[in-house]
Formats: sequence, structure tokens, C-alpha cells
Amino acid sequence: MATGLITAFVALGVAQLVAGITGPQGSPVVAVGGAAIDSTPPPVKNFAISAFGPHDKTVLVAGILVVLAVFAALIGVAAMRRLGYGMAGLGVFTLIGLAAVATRPDHSAIDTLPVLVGAAAGAFAMARLVRAAAADDQAASAQLAPAIPGATPAAPGPPGHPEPLAGAAAPAAGAGGQADDGPPDSPGASWVPSGPRPEPAAAPPQPGRRAFLITSSVVVGAAGASLDIKGLSPFITPNSAFYRVDTAIILPEVDPASWQLRIHGMVDRELTITFDDLLRMPLTEDYITLCCVSNPVAGPYIGNAKWLGASLASLLRSAGIKAGASQLLCTSTDGFTSGTPVQVVMDGRDALLAVAMNGTPLPVAHGFPARLVVPGLYGYVSACKWVTDINVTTFADAQGYWVPRGWSQQAPIKTESRIDVPNGSATLPAGRTQVAGVAWAQHKGIDAVEVRVDRGPWHRARLAAVPGIDTWRQWVWDWDATPGSHLIEARATDATGYTQTALQAPPEPNGATGYPMVTVSAQ
Repeated sequence: MATGLITAFVALGVAQLVAGITGPQGSPVVAVGGAAIDSTPPPVKNFAISAFGPHDKTVLVAGILVVLAVFAALIGVAAMRRLGYGMAGLGVFTLIGLAAVATRPDHSAIDTLPVLVGAAAGAFAMARLVRAAAADDQAASAQLAPAIPGATPAAPGPPGHPEPLAGAAAPAAGAGGQADDGPPDSPGASWVPSGPRPEPAAAPPQPGRRAFLITSSVVVGAAGASLDIKGLSPFITPNSAFYRVDTAIILPEVDPASWQLRIHGMVDRELTITFDDLLRMPLTEDYITLCCVSNPVAGPYIGNAKWLGASLASLLRSAGIKAGASQLLCTSTDGFTSGTPVQVVMDGRDALLAVAMNGTPLPVAHGFPARLVVPGLYGYVSACKWVTDINVTTFADAQGYWVPRGWSQQAPIKTESRIDVPNGSATLPAGRTQVAGVAWAQHKGIDAVEVRVDRGPWHRARLAAVPGIDTWRQWVWDWDATPGSHLIEARATDATGYTQTALQAPPEPNGATGYPMVTVSAQ
């Protein structure tokens, strides 16, 4: 078992080392993880996001390593029986790694190098370990023969048929003709010359075990927009707390000096801009709330930030959009694609090619050096991070990454709300208390939030001021809590007059619906 685990450690370690030179997309763990994400059914994806949140990829990688360890242990056992069995098992894992690398959308021939070099290192380590273990077994067998002066060990017989020691003296007869140690036919009798017993020889060195151990060790803020209520989500979500949901196992690290964005397809003039070109453009700063389509009712996958970027509409006008174009198929440096409606980008809202977030350059986790931020749409169709390519096309001719996996091609944000306080984790004192939360309807705006207790009448909440219609809005309602258990619900109404539905629906295929609910106890 140790042989298989050490072999896997060597193979993966060498593969990761090579991938550090050729590029992370060649890492077998990254490639297998990416393939797993690509093939994950929506219900499983939703469970992973709901259960593990921003740690979902860490859990995925850990799961891959656990499965690998189990199979590596089995391969090690097989290798100790026959080296060819172990090599065959290693070959299967190599083929899986190569297949995973080949399915990545941005793969190239050099990406197979980490897998191949890692497999070669693993095969070498396995062969050395098996030979070292075999030498250990031979040394241990040799120690079973008693040390007899002048005796010459006989050639070993076939397994299960031990041969007598050549040159051993005949047993000395004692009283009754029996040897001192018992009758000649007693099972397990040990025969030695008469006279003083020889001192047992010192155990010889164990080159096999030493070789095995040595081999093992060697290979081994906006003013007025915030209500001062403890527990209520701040109007501006700090970068470190902003949700992250994407398909990247390893965050792409893009050198801004080499970054380029290509705009092509149904345009009059194909454009390619550099990061320096982008920074020289007129830049717009705006508060915009982003939300993931996987966000359950009252979920955490939503945040509001102050984004700085160039107008995406201006860029498209420079390229000249041809009649009939309906979709911007945006591609990330890691191959992810999202499809954004052209009409939404061109209708006057602050659709940005963003370079900064909350007054600082984009964090790597949020798309550095540039990403899309389009208010009013769920992130999987509007917020492509690490963007490098925009293909102006139609919805009939191309699909974004999540569409063939069961999600809607177009996904406008739904009017929703969330109760932040109280959260039901502690007993409330009876009497006046505050019920507060956030509500959102990006690019429509929130006009009202209502709260009710125990399915009673709806009560209008007080709203915080906001700088525009593209952000979430804080709200608060003062409640006179009575002793006992209570169910609190909320609903929002946007500026178009639409009121959040009570119909409970899961996130797939285009966003969850339903009233947020919190059960609290007061005394």
C-alpha cells in the first residue's frame, strides 16, 4: 500500500512541478477537477455551492486526492504481487489525466507534458520501491536459517517444500536413543550437534528494508446608503467578503503587460485592445450589485461594490455592431464562456469592462486585469472574469458555458429580498426589536419592502437611500416581539410595480424565487 501512495505522491509532485513551468492548465489535478466541474449536473452543483460555499473547489480537490489515494493504495498492493499489475494501474491513471487535459477548452500539446513526465517519474519510483521491497523479503528469508558452524545453506527449494540444511550433523543419541530436545519425530523439533549450544549469530544487516526506507524518504460606502444596524449587510461588500463562484480550480494569473481583449464577429471593424489602451480610455465608476444564479432564496452569493471601468457600449460602438447581432459570447483566459444580450449592454446602463473594485485594482479572484460587470443580469451571463475575447454573435449560433448544462440562455435578475437580522440563532428579548435586511432588483430599483409575522398583515419597512437603481437596498422594520416562536417573512416590490413572488422555486434554470423566512424565539 505504501508503494502505491508514494508512487502517486511522486507522480503528482513531479507533474505539478512541470506544470509550474508549462502552465497550470497541464496540472492533472486541475484538469481532472475542471472536467468534474464541467460534467457536474446542476442539482449536484447547487448542493456543493450550498453546502461548501466558497470552499467548494477546495472540497473538490480534496475529494479527488482522497479517491486517488485509495486507488493508489490498491495499485501499490497489486504492484507488490507483480510489478506489471502496478504499471498497468499507473497507465490507467495516466490515460485519465491525459483525457482530462485534452478536454480543457484552452489546452495545447505542451499541456500533456506534466502528465507524461509525472507518469514516468511514478513508474520509476514504483519499480525502485518494488525491487527494494523484494530485496527486503529475501533478506528476511535468509535470517530464518539457523546459524550452524560449518553448515552450508542448501539451495532453496520450491515454495512450500523446504529443503534440509546441507552439512548438518546427525542428532546425538541420549538415554533411550532420543535426542536431548525430544523425540526425533516430534513436530517442530530442532536438531543441533551435541554439546554446548552455539550463541545465536547477530542479525545481519537488512539492505532490502534500508533500501526501501531510503527510497521512500527520497521520493517522498456610500454616505446615507447604510443603516447602522448590527448584523445587517453593509451597503458596500468588502473585496475579501465578496462572493466568488466560478469554474477555476486555480485562479488565472494574467500579466497585464501581455493581456489583450479581442472584439470580433458581427462587427464592422475587429478591435484588439491592450491593458494600457484600456486605462487610457474614459473610465466610469458606479455602484453595482452582482448576484449568482445559484443563489438560493436569502442566500449569500450576492454583493455590492463600487466598480471602475470603461464603457462596454462605447467599445462595441467603436467596433460597429452589425444588424442581427444579439449576443456577446465572452471568453475568459481559462476558457469559460458567458453569453450577454447585446440589447442589455447597449440600452444605456453602466455595463463596464471593469479594472478596479472598491477603489483598488481588481483582485485576482475577481478577474484581474479586466472583467465584465453588467447590471441587471445574473453573473453567469454578465460578469465574465479574466475576459480576453468578445465574439459578437447571435443566441442561435453560440451558447455560453452553462447553457448546454441546463441553465437559461438569458437570465435577468429577479426581484428578491433577504432577512439578515434577526437570524434565528439566538433567543430575542420580548419587546421592540429591529427586523432588517437587503432587497435587490438591479436596473429596476427597489420601491418597497414589506414584512409580516406569523402570516399576519404586511407592514411597510423603512428603506435606506441608494445612489442608483443598480444596487441592493437596505431596509428595516421595528417589531414589538411577543413571547413565543414566530415566523418572519419579507417581500420586495421593484420600481416597475412587480412584487416578489411567494412561489418557491430552485435556482435552476434561471434563479430561485420565494419569500425569505426566519423562525425566531422571543421571551
